[in-house]
Amino acid sequence: MGRNIGIDLHRNRFTSAVRAADGRTDGRTWELSELDAFVASLRPDDKVAVEMTTNTRFFYDAVRPAVADVQVVNTAKFKVVTQSVKKTDKHDAEALAFFLEKDMLPTVRLKEAGPGQLAALTSTRDILVKQRTTLKNKVNNRFAMYGRAIKREMLSSEKGLAVVEAEPFDALVQVEIRVLVGQIRSLNASIKDLEKAIKAEAEKHPGYKSLTSIKGIGSLGATVLLTVIGDVNDFADEKKLAAYFGMVPRVSNSNETLRSGRITKHGSKLGRTTLVQCGLIAKKYSPYLAQFHERVKRKKGGGKANIALARKLLGIVYRTLKNGWIFEDFPAFRLVGGGSPVKRKPRVA
Repeated sequence: MGRNIGIDLHRNRFTSAVRAADGRTDGRTWELSELDAFVASLRPDDKVAVEMTTNTRFFYDAVRPAVADVQVVNTAKFKVVTQSVKKTDKHDAEALAFFLEKDMLPTVRLKEAGPGQLAALTSTRDILVKQRTTLKNKVNNRFAMYGRAIKREMLSSEKGLAVVEAEPFDALVQVEIRVLVGQIRSLNASIKDLEKAIKAEAEKHPGYKSLTSIKGIGSLGATVLLTVIGDVNDFADEKKLAAYFGMVPRVSNSNETLRSGRITKHGSKLGRTTLVQCGLIAKKYSPYLAQFHERVKRKKGGGKANIALARKLLGIVYRTLKNGWIFEDFPAFRLVGGGSPVKRKPRVA
């Protein structure tokens, strides 16, 4: 009978807890350089649970071929570890092994290496874009302090940056503006390099053409959605995908009272933001989506309408990827080669 093994993983070492069938646990701490020796000690019918951390992919790829199963654990949801009063590597590894045996661990999907690397690029781009926005706001605020207004779009072009940089200020302020503009320029170049690499890699993905055929989803939006989703066949239906994106309502069930609240916001924040942005663009082209958004907006307000629109678009994304659709005319729901994926015009709910 296979053993259940819990792993508390760090950057340079890991602690294993091997739980035998009789409940006894044997623990040991290994240097990461000893990973090959650890793998050699495993058995084909063993099961392993490891925390999700920076180098989990490296550990997973080394261990997975040697055992029956490797479960990657979402420790943010595993309160036994995160809120334990006895917080040691040995205790955490033993807790993972124990709950692995009971099949009670909150696991997380570990995407294939390719989509994972692309996801890392899009995440880095998002960080740099936010940094650039912060610097642009700083420049705008500096100008406002001296009673000078500049248009935001001036900070989006080299010509505009040159004009901003040349504005006469006191010596110290000029130094600050020059440094800020220099950093914006540097970020512009870095973001451009990332976007070029992201687009080149994303175009190899089989779902890329399908998603970019949906008016409103551009190259970058398609890339973000593909990296978040990974293999769409991992999701039995679009509700499962919506839950993965954190776009389903929280449900509170107490006695005979059942309440639905705001969306859970589990999963990728960048994925949800991308869906909202793409949805707002898509409704400009699609009367169906525009009518749906307007109807929800009248009932529940703009914020909830935007989320509902994003959820509606996610359903279209799911079916498009699942069926390999490529739209010739998205607003008319007409596919390349003729025909429509729906037999009648969708009802606006």
